[in-house]
Amino acid sequence: MNGIDGSSLDGALLQLLVAVIEEGAVTRAADRLGLTQSAVSHGLDRLRAITGDPLFVRSGRGIVPTSRALALLPRARALLDGLRQFATADGFEPSQFSGTLTVAANDLQRDLLLPPLLDRLRAVAPGLSLRVIPSGVPTAEMLRDGHCQAVVSPRPPPAGDLLHVRLFEERWAVFHDPAQRAAPADLADWLAADHVTVVYEPRRVLDLDQQLEDRGLRRRFVATVPGFAGLPAFIRGSRRLCTAPALLARGLLAGLAASEPPLPCPPLPMYLIWHARHQDDPLHRWLRQGLQDCARALP
Repeated sequence: MNGIDGSSLDGALLQLLVAVIEEGAVTRAADRLGLTQSAVSHGLDRLRAITGDPLFVRSGRGIVPTSRALALLPRARALLDGLRQFATADGFEPSQFSGTLTVAANDLQRDLLLPPLLDRLRAVAPGLSLRVIPSGVPTAEMLRDGHCQAVVSPRPPPAGDLLHVRLFEERWAVFHDPAQRAAPADLADWLAADHVTVVYEPRRVLDLDQQLEDRGLRRRFVATVPGFAGLPAFIRGSRRLCTAPALLARGLLAGLAASEPPLPCPPLPMYLIWHARHQDDPLHRWLRQGLQDCARALP
């Protein structure tokens, strides 16, 4: 270690560290931060001098963070949160905000809520950019370590330091290619069909299928995909079925026919989830209000 004091750190250097780790490349980090590549490289040199660690090493044609850089990442995010809250302690003025907000969402929530959210926020905060990451099956650590500011998911992680509010409630629909088959005539026809479903984690089925299994019923799956965006290619041109949120008919599953499931299905609630430390943060309240307004505008 050299003698450079940690007080040499500032918010710009912390943002730079986070951006390079998240983007995995100096060029992409420079684009995200509105800097030149040389400015990012110079900032990394300053960080290396402060930390006494190379922070990034070459891997193939790119770079990967060292274990030290990964250990510093949650601390950097927490410090940036603190700096931002310090700056907005007496109020928040969207028109003066310049920075990136990160929201974790899977393809259904992403396509329905986040494009109108971006329009709504940038109308009053033109310096804002929105970073969207997949939520998968969300964990409390995503919010605890500042990996994102908010998560939109049907499954709030069970954690006492997380808060959530219901954004909307969705219903299920059975999708099929009308050029290949008709909608299932009844429960037996539905169960006898070949199905495609979404599995975000191994052995982690949709809540719908868990409740079916509790009734002693099981669909025959011929393919699983990691997100709803993978469903259309397996349904179009085939006799296969997928049972998915009905609102997907407006986006990813547009052009397919949809029908009611042949048995009562549990509703699919969608929640906005955040960490308790952001509860009174003016910027975060503004973000949450924007998401709730977009949810209320859904049909």
